[in-house]
Amino acid sequence: MFFEKQNGIKVKKLRSNIILVLVIATVLSVSACTAAKGSIVILENPNGSGFSMDFKNWTAQNKCQLSLYRGDVLQFEIVREEGEIALAVRGDKGSEPYTGNRVESGVFTVTVSETDEYLIGITGKNATGKVMVKVLEHF
Repeated sequence: MFFEKQNGIKVKKLRSNIILVLVIATVLSVSACTAAKGSIVILENPNGSGFSMDFKNWTAQNKCQLSLYRGDVLQFEIVREEGEIALAVRGDKGSEPYTGNRVESGVFTVTVSETDEYLIGITGKNATGKVMVKVLEHF
């Protein structure tokens, strides 16, 4: 009889601990999932020569990858309607041919100095607009 009461208490305590762990895990997983604000649509050119990003009231980060050769020229066309846009071009080998914060509307080019896989990263803060990137010269 003494063991039955003890086992009943242990089972109730174990159930309570399991429920507590599940509640804590649920709260942590829900609080860790923060969705990006706004929307973004990324369209890549089928031949790998560029891409476009359209975004509206977007606050987050995203990136696209391009295989580029030494001397390739990227053309950026930025249309910023509101918010802030930051851009970065970084090669896997460590080169950083471009970094810009609070990028305004306009067109500019960036030449890469080495053959590499490049990540073009964009960060938006309540940003609405469009970024178009294309490879102008491919040696």
